[in-house]
Amino acid sequence: MAIRITWYGHAAFLIESDGKRILIDPFLSGNPMAPVKAEEVHADVILITHGHADHVGDAVDIARRTGALVISNYEIISWFQSKGIPNTHPLHIGGGRDFDFGRVKLTPALHGSVLPDGSYGGNPAGILLYLGKHRIYHAGDTGLFGDMKLIGAEKLDLALLPIGDNFTMGPADALEAVRLLKPKVVIPMHYNTWELIQQDPHAWARKAKAAVKGLKVVVLEPGGSFELK
Repeated sequence: MAIRITWYGHAAFLIESDGKRILIDPFLSGNPMAPVKAEEVHADVILITHGHADHVGDAVDIARRTGALVISNYEIISWFQSKGIPNTHPLHIGGGRDFDFGRVKLTPALHGSVLPDGSYGGNPAGILLYLGKHRIYHAGDTGLFGDMKLIGAEKLDLALLPIGDNFTMGPADALEAVRLLKPKVVIPMHYNTWELIQQDPHAWARKAKAAVKGLKVVVLEPGGSFELK
């Protein structure tokens, strides 16, 4: 089963697997890197790592239009329900559940989480996706932490890691994260959206490949895709 991963800029991804469209952190309106408009995006599932506006993004409108299942932590799901979104499922850190498209588990992330209207957004999270035989890790917004080694024990096929610095890991810490996680493939994210998180992903890719034997680094342009086989 091939899995197609498309980057929409910042931390937003569309993952297409076995006929299902899984949208992660759909920050499109107001995202200067976004290659598509929110009304052009279709989803069966929406995953939210934490409550900040540049991650919740257009999720409410997309969920209302498409009927997509929204999965996040309990506090964020309660907020979505208050917005009239009924098709939801709450998880929390360390908890996972099987769905018809695969398994979702929330992992720790070192960050904050407040929703766009100031409501409490619970604990920020990363996301482990189990899609058939594949293991995909979306780190969310996070700093480096030692327990990434435990996440890496899942034998990751793909890791989506922030490199932008200032609000998340920068290039040096993201490189150490790769050493801990040991994925087969890594895609950098959460950079160049604004000048404050400006980075050179190609320079980072060269350092990562030199530091970790056998690592494949895929640098996507917004709207670009990678196929995981």
